[in-house]
Amino acid sequence: MFTGLIREIASVKSLAGSKLTIKAKHKAKLGDSIAINGACLTVIDVLNDGFTVELSPESQKHLAMENYKDEVHIEPAMMMGDRFEGHVVQGHVDAIGVVEDIKNNGNSYDVFITIDKKFIPYIVPKGSITIDGVSLTVNDVMSDKFRLTIIPHTMKETLFKNYKKGSRVNVETDMFARYVHHMLKKDKETLDWETVDKIISLY
Repeated sequence: MFTGLIREIASVKSLAGSKLTIKAKHKAKLGDSIAINGACLTVIDVLNDGFTVELSPESQKHLAMENYKDEVHIEPAMMMGDRFEGHVVQGHVDAIGVVEDIKNNGNSYDVFITIDKKFIPYIVPKGSITIDGVSLTVNDVMSDKFRLTIIPHTMKETLFKNYKKGSRVNVETDMFARYVHHMLKKDKETLDWETVDKIISLY
């Protein structure tokens, strides 16, 4: 489980086959789960200046692999007792989104990201979303895209500073939105107030 708060921008040392080697300040342990650009990966080797994780062919098929060449966002999995900020992030990338436009508003940036329409029901206005591992709030949702507003601090301290029109990014939609949508779809003919109460209790 993660929070979507980036702990470090690390450097990629190499990507050879299924092995991704990262140079980082974070001292990982063998078997640790670490979100790299939002994807939960397992540490299979520990180095003096970083660690190596395994990227299965299935993972590589569903991630924006061009973003695993230079710098990457990393976040170690939460530990019991950690302060909880951001939102509940599983590290399960749902889809690849494409940056459609970035508008500089002076004291903020509007970032528009297009995504396959089938994922739109899981994206909620004023709800949470994870972009390359960064926890953000959705401002607007349209038929095939959504709008985020990024403050200058986030733009400067994350890889958002490198994004431009056409950049592909890993997207994890809100876990609770996925669960609620699934429950409503499954129980649409038998929905009762008890079920509604259970759905509300998730929040």
